[in-house]
Amino acid sequence: MNKPAAPRKRASAKLETSPKPKPRRAPRTPKKPLPKPPVGSFKHRLLMVSLEVAGLAITAISVVMILLGYSASWFSGTRFFTSLLPFAIGVLALIVAGAVLLIGWWKLRKRLHDRSTILSPILAISFALVIGWFVMQNQFAQAFGHFRLLVGGKQEASRVTLAHQVYAAYRRYDPAQLQKLVNRAEEYNPAIAEAAKVFDIDPNLLQGIAATESSFLPRDSQDGGHGLFQITQVPKAVMAQAGKQLAVSKPSLLDPRHNAFIAAATFKYYLTEMHNDLFLGLLAYNIGPRNGGLRFIMQQYGATDFVTIQPYLQQLPRDYPIRVLSHALAFRLWQKERKLLVYEEGDNAMRIQRIGIPGLQAEL
Repeated sequence: MNKPAAPRKRASAKLETSPKPKPRRAPRTPKKPLPKPPVGSFKHRLLMVSLEVAGLAITAISVVMILLGYSASWFSGTRFFTSLLPFAIGVLALIVAGAVLLIGWWKLRKRLHDRSTILSPILAISFALVIGWFVMQNQFAQAFGHFRLLVGGKQEASRVTLAHQVYAAYRRYDPAQLQKLVNRAEEYNPAIAEAAKVFDIDPNLLQGIAATESSFLPRDSQDGGHGLFQITQVPKAVMAQAGKQLAVSKPSLLDPRHNAFIAAATFKYYLTEMHNDLFLGLLAYNIGPRNGGLRFIMQQYGATDFVTIQPYLQQLPRDYPIRVLSHALAFRLWQKERKLLVYEEGDNAMRIQRIGIPGLQAEL
């Protein structure tokens, strides 16, 4: 007989568990560079570059003026070791610093463009706005004045001297009397403004002439002057020109509007004759045709400007331009500030100088 098969023995030993293999790390893939912002149209790029260049140019020009202006003040003089040499070294240092800053800006510009193309124009315009804020302060007026004196030389020195004569004359006026003058002028300001516009003259200058001539009290004077501007002898061509603008055959000296037109035409005539030199134009207006006129007097004594002709005007009102411009300054201050600033109070001196003398600040 066949014997039954014996049952199989279960394996008592547990299967040995083998250690699990550690998962392999995936190989690192190099990071992709951030995509650059899309490049705009040619007009857009041109606009961005133009804004950047404009901002940097405004900043650089203003900084150069400020630094050179202050340097001219700090190292003023003619001694070599204390004035000339330090100033020359300062100019050299300014050139080197400008080159270093330009290189630094070029490197910074590349980094900014990796992020956005508008960052560099924004930064450049921000610099220009900051320097523009400083330009509006009184301190810039000082630096710019020194810079003008540095570049203008003898001519600018004469202009600054005369300007301070005007400021000194304004300082001596009684504020109450000036206010009365300004109030009396209100009645005649429309006619003066019209005449100034027709003959392309600063209206504050005409107000200054009228204030000096008649104090805005039109009347006939003992020396033959008539009306608001005390008109005396006027060249025929000037009278004809005034009549043409007024559309009348013979202007009336007693009519304030006609008087203002004749004065504006006369002043324009003499200003042109004196090659737009404001001081000489006012002096010629006051002298008129007496003694052959100012041009003849200057030729007689070999004078070339207001400073050199003054000593020869013993019998003539050589301070007339100073008085006119100091009154014109009062009207300019009233127009800008709606009050007559007292020169000595606070920082009014710098504020007044920043506003400028009518007819002179146009040269700035």
